[in-house]
Amino acid sequence: MKDLNIAVVGANRGIGLELTKQLSQSGNTVFAFCRKSSSELNDLKNIKINVKIIDQFEVTDLRGMSSAIAKAELKKIDILIHVSGILREDDLDDINEDGILEQFKVNALAPILSVKAFLPLMNEGSKVGLITSRMGSVADNTSGGMYGYRMSKSALNMAGKSLSEDLKDQDITVLLLHPGYVKTDMTGHQGHITTKESAAGLIKILDEKTIDQTGTFWHVNGEALPW
Repeated sequence: MKDLNIAVVGANRGIGLELTKQLSQSGNTVFAFCRKSSSELNDLKNIKINVKIIDQFEVTDLRGMSSAIAKAELKKIDILIHVSGILREDDLDDINEDGILEQFKVNALAPILSVKAFLPLMNEGSKVGLITSRMGSVADNTSGGMYGYRMSKSALNMAGKSLSEDLKDQDITVLLLHPGYVKTDMTGHQGHITTKESAAGLIKILDEKTIDQTGTFWHVNGEALPW
């Protein structure tokens, strides 16, 4: 994966920041979209001329995203990786309706809006990676709880499948990607793998999969996941 224009949405921290780091090492130009930049992302930009930061990028605002993309004067995007997401813990004894709706808006609706905003810049052979979670798998749910997060990620999986069908005629590949249980702020730095390991696995999948696998659901370790 070299000499490409890549957009990473949610690039200011965690997995998105690490994706930006690794992708910028291969001659790619990485457009780092985020609501608010971070010191780590700013430091990366200062040493990497091929990292461009576009902040004040609100993923639930289609018009605002389209405006920010236009101001960035992008000509094309070869790969779009939508990382942004939120997690609000809940269980049957503590259902927070507002929290569930917020997760649906950010985790399920925002990625569709993101793809729609970038679509005019995508061409035949472009790829979309939507960072979802195996917690959105119905078949894989053996522990219950986490209602809002699970439901929103299931909804994202369905959205990604629909996008794959809608964009197939344009030869745009859409992949649903589980990053693993990663040590980030979202998980309280609990997890099985580091952001470095997760980003490397995600990049490998995006590099290897083609339109023949569009609309499929993958674990960061390369295994296909059940819906």
